[in-house]
Amino acid sequence: MAKPGTAPAVGPDAPKSATAAQDPQSNEPIVSDATFDAALPSLSDDINAPLEPMPQQTVQSLPSGTPSAGAPRSGAPTADTLPPPTPEDPALDQPLQPLSATDTVPLQTAADVEGADAPEIRYETVVRGLKEIGLEDEFMSLSALREGGGKAVNATQVNARGREDEQLAVRLMKSLGYYDGTATMALESIPNEPGRLRVVLTATPGPIFKLGTINVVANPTVPPNLIREQLPLKTGEPIEAARIQGAEANVALVLPQRGYPFVEVGQRDILLDDETLTGDYTLPVETGPRSSFGALRTEGDKVFDLDHLSIFPRFKQGELYDNRMRDDLREALIATGLFDTIGVEPVRTGRPGPDGTEQVDMLVRQSKGPWRSLAGSAGYGTGEGVKLEGGWTHRNLFPPEGALILAAVAGTQQQGAAATFRRQNAGRRDRSFFTGLTASHSSYDAFDSYTGSIFARWAYDSTPLWQKQFTYAYGGELVATNESVFDFARNERVRRTYGIAALPTQAVWDKSNDLLNPTRGFRLKLNVSPEASVQGEVRPYARTMIEATAYYPVTESLVIAGRARAGSIVGISRDDLAPSRRYYGGGGGSVRGYGFQRLGPLEPVSSLKPNEDGEIDYADLRPVGGRSINEFSLEARYRFGNFGIVPFIDAGNAYESTFPNASDLRFGAGIGGRFYTNFGPMRVDVATPLNPRPGDPKVALYVSIGQAF
Repeated sequence: MAKPGTAPAVGPDAPKSATAAQDPQSNEPIVSDATFDAALPSLSDDINAPLEPMPQQTVQSLPSGTPSAGAPRSGAPTADTLPPPTPEDPALDQPLQPLSATDTVPLQTAADVEGADAPEIRYETVVRGLKEIGLEDEFMSLSALREGGGKAVNATQVNARGREDEQLAVRLMKSLGYYDGTATMALESIPNEPGRLRVVLTATPGPIFKLGTINVVANPTVPPNLIREQLPLKTGEPIEAARIQGAEANVALVLPQRGYPFVEVGQRDILLDDETLTGDYTLPVETGPRSSFGALRTEGDKVFDLDHLSIFPRFKQGELYDNRMRDDLREALIATGLFDTIGVEPVRTGRPGPDGTEQVDMLVRQSKGPWRSLAGSAGYGTGEGVKLEGGWTHRNLFPPEGALILAAVAGTQQQGAAATFRRQNAGRRDRSFFTGLTASHSSYDAFDSYTGSIFARWAYDSTPLWQKQFTYAYGGELVATNESVFDFARNERVRRTYGIAALPTQAVWDKSNDLLNPTRGFRLKLNVSPEASVQGEVRPYARTMIEATAYYPVTESLVIAGRARAGSIVGISRDDLAPSRRYYGGGGGSVRGYGFQRLGPLEPVSSLKPNEDGEIDYADLRPVGGRSINEFSLEARYRFGNFGIVPFIDAGNAYESTFPNASDLRFGAGIGGRFYTNFGPMRVDVATPLNPRPGDPKVALYVSIGQAF
């Protein structure tokens, strides 16, 4: 019998037998090995044989006298019996419901409720404490409450947005140096307005922290204070995040321009002092070696070899490294249009350079791009008709940079074709050489011509990526042309053939800010072309033209643009000059409102024949051109988004005299529309002559690409 206060031991600590109870160290098993082995099923010796079904066996009773782990409850199955089988659910025997009869409507989520016709919480936002430190506008632009538009599904969502704005307000205050700033948000119900809440966010900036000592940890530089001078921070200034980030960015920008291509600006450390309200600022900078330019290297899918690549750099070996020269080299290579991708980066060499520097080589990584392209344009002008232009270019048919350009013009009054060979960067960066053949037919009121020419031209031009202040061009051309010309002695038009040799030269001084759509600055252009006309005898002469344009931005949206142009032909009489080489006024690029080439001297009225009513149609008078011209234009270019409106007024005329004068100026005015694209504005101008002559049109229309000037 157990002692009072104890219970029979059950489990692994229970005594195993009477003997075990007397001998705690006894290891006698509960079930003998023979009994356990007899209870195991027999197994086949063939490991590949299929599994055999397990026979149903009853669990052998424990030997008598063996203590049990616990007595079974009344009615519970014993070790010698199995529980009765559970009855099967009749529903399992039923066939599945057809899919068409299944409810496939998804459960409604919170997002669905927000978009449905469910009641919404309306709220208004009140911000206090940020306006005084100039942060309210920035806060509102980033606010989650403001982004919600004053609507929410429930108050929980409003509360979540308010908590997010609390953190936003604290971040913004810290960005200005208010490191002890706090923000709290409270939801208030609006009396007599169910479903409406007021969110009150109160910001408490606290004291502002200012910069204490400013310390730069870096290796010595040349000059010694280079880094500190490029870090525009002063003790006593507020610790403004934007100002500090801008100062550090300035270090990363300027040092590579002063000989340190491998500079790395580390992570700043600001140690705040709550008593003095200052923060000691420390900036680690790893300058890398002071460097000078070394040699060029190249790798990748090579378009240019090193000999041609050497044309592009604007630096010389041994000069102090300047990151701007690296960027300039990359932009010049991009402007060739021959690369898919192009990379230029400095590479350390360990070679000593001048003034204690280390030479760094410039590695050019080339990747070939498409070399063939198609281009096209279309335009219309009163008196000029419809003109379609197209071209095919192979930019590297004759490496390096030897291009073949085939072009064609198809219009109601002009047709032609041209084949041109162009060599870009010909012996010098940005200098191009052109030579080619042209053939064209032009049928205008001024003349009808069949012209062929051969030309050669050298040019130092601006590129879409690199606009130059000074550009020039010079060359030569031989022209053969058969044209209709009015013979004043015979009082009728006749056809004559001219041979012309010319040496055209152009110089441009460009201080504008854009090639295709300038908004500020000015341009000066001078054209001089010594020529000789052969028609029975040789007659030398010179064609000259000077043009000035200016652009003044009144506001960001409004630009005033003006142009003045004057030309003169000296050394030859007008009637000995081929009509296509004379000056004419009128048209989309001249005095708008008048027909193309319609301004200037006209045929005599006596050359016209009266109609059946005895009247003369002055519109049938054809222009004969002159030896001088002057033109003036003024535009107000107003832009809104990708569109613009341009009212304008033009004036000018062409004259028989050698030099132009201000007499008999013709004025035209109108309005234009602009659609701005990434390749330049598309232009539609409608104009009318203000002091028309008999026969001039009432309205003229011009459609083209690019500004008028």
